[in-house]
Amino acid sequence: MFYSVREYRGRRKGESKGIGWRDLRDLLVRAHIQLGGPIVLVWDNLRMHLVEPMREFIAARADWLTVIQLPSYAPDLNPQEGVWALVKRDIGNLAAADLSDITRTVKRRLKQIQYRPDLVDGCLAGTDLIMDG
Repeated sequence: MFYSVREYRGRRKGESKGIGWRDLRDLLVRAHIQLGGPIVLVWDNLRMHLVEPMREFIAARADWLTVIQLPSYAPDLNPQEGVWALVKRDIGNLAAADLSDITRTVKRRLKQIQYRPDLVDGCLAGTDLIMDG
């Protein structure tokens, strides 16, 4: 499980409000380097997943990157929904002093999940999608 967290504290002119396609591209490149092998990516139809520069990036890396596009609205097929449910379960009653407290808590929980393959596998199994070996 690879992730990137960004705090939104208001933006300067020309600055993105959230994670953009370049951030996703960079995360995929880092994941590929770390894993040292091919990646199968299951994506929903978030706008930044569909922009032309991202499509070009994916097409140029077809030797190691396969993208499976989910239908327009299919949270039951998206394993990340299970991951976020696990994260939200732990922060539901958090009395955070500021945004940094929330960010630290989310990062800590994501790291805990990342090192628990059984939890990640459970999120995948919850989709009823089959992973062949």
